[in-house]
Amino acid sequence: MKNIKDSEFIRGEVPMTKFNIRSLSIAHLQIEKGDKLLDIGGGTGSVSVEAALQGADVLTVEFDKTAYALIKENAKKFGVKINLILGKAPEALLSAEYKDLQFDKCFIGGSGGELKNIFDYLESHLKKGGIICANFILIKNLNEFLELLEKHGYTEIEADLIQTASMGRAGLFKGENPIYIVRACKS
Repeated sequence: MKNIKDSEFIRGEVPMTKFNIRSLSIAHLQIEKGDKLLDIGGGTGSVSVEAALQGADVLTVEFDKTAYALIKENAKKFGVKINLILGKAPEALLSAEYKDLQFDKCFIGGSGGELKNIFDYLESHLKKGGIICANFILIKNLNEFLELLEKHGYTEIEADLIQTASMGRAGLFKGENPIYIVRACKS
């Protein structure tokens, strides 16, 4: 399966997990056909779409109405089914419809300041041996995430710092924000 270029996604003003970051995050998740993936903070749906194309059963939570609409559009464009919740994680997952769900993998592209509550939710909803992968641009959130991984006994913790650059029209490199990608396994 080929990876999808950023330019192929319907965009708008909603933040998107860019190609290099998305590709590495998907690789860290080790998606297998039939995996149940929870995508928190779906943005444009780029991670959800690529995971669904690899055979994952995806549930995406997004609180922004514009982003929610973009995820639907991108899912339609790429012909994948993404189960989508408009709301904030983890509260949106606590309704009777979703309270018994179990996930093999979890991707966090945006936490809305709810990392602690998300971890509390994952205690009973991410299967033992499940993989969590998260992207951060803020050191504060990265540190909180690492502390929560330790507190909850996650293992096989890996962290990558990715700094990408693109060529401008004049041939000059245009730097992007550095992104931290963290992956761990629930023990």
